[in-house]
Order: sequence, then structure tokens, then C-alpha cells
Amino acid sequence: MMERVILLVSTLDTKGPETLYLRDRIRDRGGNPLVLDLSMSGASYAADITPASVAEAAGTTIEAIQASRERKTITRQMITGAVRLTRDLFESGRLAGVIGLGGSTGSLMATDIMRSLPFGVPKLMVSSAVSLPGLSTRYIGTSDVAILHTVIDVVGLTGPLQNLLDRAAGAIVGMAQAEPLSAQSARKKGTPLVAMSMFGPTEKCAERVREGLEKAGYQVIGFHAAGVCDRAMEEMIGQRFFDAVVDLTPGGVGEEVLGGMRAAGPDRMTAAGRLGIPQVIAPGGVNTTSPRKSRYKPEHHQRRKFELDELRTFLRVSDEEMDQIARVFAEKLNKVTGPASFLFPGKGWSALDPPDGHMFDKEQDRLFLTILKEKVGPHLSIREVDANLEDAAFADEVVKACIEIFPRPERK
Repeated sequence: MMERVILLVSTLDTKGPETLYLRDRIRDRGGNPLVLDLSMSGASYAADITPASVAEAAGTTIEAIQASRERKTITRQMITGAVRLTRDLFESGRLAGVIGLGGSTGSLMATDIMRSLPFGVPKLMVSSAVSLPGLSTRYIGTSDVAILHTVIDVVGLTGPLQNLLDRAAGAIVGMAQAEPLSAQSARKKGTPLVAMSMFGPTEKCAERVREGLEKAGYQVIGFHAAGVCDRAMEEMIGQRFFDAVVDLTPGGVGEEVLGGMRAAGPDRMTAAGRLGIPQVIAPGGVNTTSPRKSRYKPEHHQRRKFELDELRTFLRVSDEEMDQIARVFAEKLNKVTGPASFLFPGKGWSALDPPDGHMFDKEQDRLFLTILKEKVGPHLSIREVDANLEDAAFADEVVKACIEIFPRPERK
């Protein structure tokens, strides 16, 4: 059996002593480090995977990389080569974890490599640039990347930097000692794994659904549907990580159409349908939008709104927007190939719009339902529930719908 390795990604031409110090500390703690050098100068030493090997994996040469003045192009080539080599390690079962060391460019390259790996593979980026505006979200994306912000620059083996690298070594070795996670190992024996989207205004429903499904023998994994975690959910569904899906809060579909802050990408609400994975869907949060206040149009100030907190304001969508969103839903749902149910709450779609609240609009909500019934084929079961989505009665109907079409847990 081949020994598993901790891949250490860095640029030895600019961070050689620091990288090798981190390598040795990983080794001291019982890890098996493998150094991958992304140095585009080609001036490498002591690397297990040299820049020449990385360039070759990308279909080019290190000489061509060095001769080019197209920094963006050659950076992408080095990332491509490193991703292929890293994936080879992962697919062979040798990869125990990945740790990166770098500044802004090095961190971007290393985290691109990390994000090519599935959820559950330990990933730690030791970076001096994570505090730069906008970069931390770029580093993490939808992946489970952990960040250690060094604060001080990664230059010179000073006492404070050595202490940081000591801690980083301990962290990645500890992470790598956990049992490798896969879709199979994530399941308790005989217990189907269910993905569920949720956010604050649908939390009561989500909690009751989770409790009901767990009582019935399912394991439920929640994803905060704010535009990032629900994208990650979609990716994991596409990797067949889950046996079924409860999409309580697909508001990111509409936000993608309208350009809101919860936009979840063009592929939202497609993976389960494409793969035939059973799913139960509700319109949690779909009748509201949250554009950035810096991008408000004059009419936005006249909309009905709900101030959730200092950072988040939800606006009621317009009739035209509801029509547009419903047609996008219908297009996606017409591509569903497996069992699917859509539950329509007749008294509001979240805690934001109870029947006695100013955000409630029964006629507009039914416009969505009318379009769905007109445009979607008979393969989709559509049920009306005379309750608000946050009511216990609606959650109970969701649980019933799930049990009808989800794979049955094995009896213990």
C-alpha cells in the first residue's frame, strides 16, 4: 500500500527557506510532505515535483513558460499542470491533504489547485494576502479551504514566522489524520444522505423537516442558501454525494436572474434533475430579492421591503420579475429526469411574508404557480398546502413528500 502524502504547494524561487522549514516541521509531526514547486522562473531546488514537471503536465515546457511575457497565460498553464498532477495523487488514493504557502499570486494559484479537489480533502492555505479586499472569497470559492492569515509577510525565518509555520504544520498533519471522506464514508450504514437548502427566514421549516427525516432514518446535511453554500450543494449533488435533495430555499435561482446578492449561478437547481436524484422543492425566499444597495434603481426605494438586519434588506419582487423567475423555474424543472415534487405554500413563502404581513401578496404568488402548472410537464408533482412555509403543517407535508419518493433507509 502506497504511503499517503501531504502536498505542499509553494514557489521555491521566492519562498525556498520558508517552504523547506514548513516541509521539515510537517515531517517532524509524522506527516509525509511532498513539495510541488510552482516557480515560473524555473529556478527550483529541493522540490519533489519540479516546475518543469508541472509545465509538462500542462502540455508545455518550463522554457516556454520562462520565455513568455504573458503572465496571465503562463500562470494559468502552471495551475493547469499542477491540478492534473494533484488530481492524479487524489485518484490514486495517495493524497492525505494539501497545504499552500504564498502571497497574493501564490495563494491564488495554490487555492485554485485546492478547489479542484472534492469536499472532505484537507486544504489549508497559509497566506500573507488573505486580508486584501475581495481575495478571501476568491481563495475559498465554494470549497472547504481553511485559511491561516500570517499577518506578517512570508519572508525570512524570523521567530514569529517560524511559530506560524509550526502551527500550520500541526494543523495540516492533524487534518490529514482524519479518516478520508467520500460520499460513501459520509453515510452512516444504511442511512441515505439528504442535501437541504435553507436560510434564516426558512429555518423553522428546515429544522422540523430535518427532525422528521432523521426520525425516519435519513441523514440531513444543510446548506445556507446565500449564493455560495447552495452553489457548493449543487456541485456536491453533481458528484453524487447525496441520495436525495430537499430544496426548501432555491431563492438563488431568481437572484441569478435579477442580479441579487444571493445569486447562485446558472447551474443552480439542475444537478439533481440531470442525474435523476429524487427531490422535493419549495419556493422558500423566491418572492424576494436582495440587490446591492449601491445598485438600487429609483423604483427599488418604493418596493415593499423587510429589513432583516443591518446588512440584509429583502425587497418584494415585481409582477414582471415573478413572471420571469417562474419561467426560469419551469425551464429547469422540465429537465428533471427523476422523481420530483413541488410543494406550494399558499400563505407565504418564508418568515418574511406571513399572511398578516406587509410583504404577503397572494395573487402574485399564485402567478408563479399558474405559470408552473402551464409550463411544466406531468412528470412534476405539484401540491398546494394551505399554510405559510414556516408553519409546522407545511414542514410536515414536506416530510411526507420526501418519504414517498426518497430511497428507503435500511432497517436496523
